[in-house]
Amino acid sequence: MRRLTRLHASGRASDLDLAPDEAWARLVAAGPDRHWYVDAAPFVVRGALDRAVGGAGRGWPVPDHGHLRVGDRAGFWEVRVADPRARRLVLEAAVRAPGTVRLTSRVLPRIPGGSTLRQTISFEPGGLVGSAYLLVDLPARELVAELAHRDTVAEVAR
Repeated sequence: MRRLTRLHASGRASDLDLAPDEAWARLVAAGPDRHWYVDAAPFVVRGALDRAVGGAGRGWPVPDHGHLRVGDRAGFWEVRVADPRARRLVLEAAVRAPGTVRLTSRVLPRIPGGSTLRQTISFEPGGLVGSAYLLVDLPARELVAELAHRDTVAEVAR
């Protein structure tokens, strides 16, 4: 696993022994069953924390169709981009935060074979409170990025 940390974003990348199209299909899978974007422990905890501070914590069910599409909602995420050609998925969190939280996942082809899953959690602060939160939140965001990426890789690779 490779790590990338910047002030506004925490990222991880892992190589997979799957063709890019197969990894993409597993990444955006919807319908019944377990799904990394709802069931990963950091996202379950974040939803509970949101409810504890007066937010909705969003319990949106996973869509019934086969894969995530723009406009879908699942857990506390709203799908903003689901581009199969670029193999890029952007989820935006509908939680209480002084800014915008996004999770971007990309599946990239790897030479000579397989693929790379790259995920980035970003935070764009809103106002002075958001800027202060950006600094305080960095260690927590790093932990969430690490644990969520591990869960995603485990689910996509199985």
